[in-house]
Amino acid sequence: MKQREFPAVTVSKRAELSIKNGHPWVFETEISAGGRGVENGEIVDILNFKGAYIATGFYNENSKIRLRVLTKNANERPDEAFWERVLRRAVEYRRTVMGGELDCCRIIFGESDGLPGLTVDRFDDVLVVQTLSLGIERRKQLILGLLVKVLEEYGYKTSGIFERNDVAIREREGMEQGKGWLPGYEGASTDVIITENAIKYHVDIENGQKTGFFLDQKFNRAACARIAKGKKVLDCFTHTGSFALNCAAGGAKSVTAVDISADALDTAAKNAELNGLDIEFKCENVFDMLASMKNDEKYDFIILDPPAFTKSRATVDSAIRGYKEINLRAMKLLPRGGYLATCSCSHFVPEDKFREMLRSAASDAGVSLRQIEVRQQAADHPILWNVPETDYLKFFILQKV
Repeated sequence: MKQREFPAVTVSKRAELSIKNGHPWVFETEISAGGRGVENGEIVDILNFKGAYIATGFYNENSKIRLRVLTKNANERPDEAFWERVLRRAVEYRRTVMGGELDCCRIIFGESDGLPGLTVDRFDDVLVVQTLSLGIERRKQLILGLLVKVLEEYGYKTSGIFERNDVAIREREGMEQGKGWLPGYEGASTDVIITENAIKYHVDIENGQKTGFFLDQKFNRAACARIAKGKKVLDCFTHTGSFALNCAAGGAKSVTAVDISADALDTAAKNAELNGLDIEFKCENVFDMLASMKNDEKYDFIILDPPAFTKSRATVDSAIRGYKEINLRAMKLLPRGGYLATCSCSHFVPEDKFREMLRSAASDAGVSLRQIEVRQQAADHPILWNVPETDYLKFFILQKV
């Protein structure tokens, strides 16, 4: 192989096959040789045991994910022009699949967009960024500046860029935690108002969960709004009220929204007031509430949108028990002909396990279910078929028959 400008790292046959099949990660146990003297966060060539080129990517010996693939083209150099091409593809994709509606949209979804460890959400004209790989961190000023340029070329202005790097995983990658405006892109306010599905929301980009708002359920919320018309709705784990607001706007007879977080419910109430919608909010533990409810407390439609019950394979069985408990109780509470929307946002719980849990809950409840829709995350969170980690949201709308 001709002389290359990047240091070389040799990987195992297993890692070579994984990369060729489309997965962008190489773990620490799959490094065969090389890496000594390479600065963490720098770019290396990835070779097989014969010394043949496989790919080019970021190197970080602090991380269990030792290598993150950027390109499998030996003629492609990760320079400014490269980053701009990658960013432009990501923006053009969203302009297509989201119908040009990028005012509340995930613009960059990490590995799915060829930008490993980078998340960028757009809330109105503010970008909220989370950086989970050292390679991106060292180039973020360049990459984000290029993203602003590309967005503006398509008519989407940027008034500020806020970093939400307050996550523990950064420390395991050798980076500090923190949050605040990116230097040179300071915005005016961290309270941003967005409009999604014709509903307005206050988004706290500084202190809200993740980057401030869960954009991945956009079309699932719209699907629930269609079901909700004329029905009594119970929205469990409502957080800042998104499903409840969609159902109320969709013509529900009544909407009750429940969450254990008083702060989240305060924002939900502000969102209801912002939209002129009448919703009853309850600050309760959903597990306890469902267990104590009587059958005469009738709801026609129950929505279960819990947080991830597991963030590792070690606790999947416990998570399944939690999902089963709330779904079993919801199925028992619903009248015949009632509707259930239920989901899991953990990629450690695959769809087949979630289906199996629902079948088991239905059997224990003595009910039959009719499937209406099976949905996933919105298209601005694209799933790569060869990267199972990008496929995480399971969403079912069912009827009790």
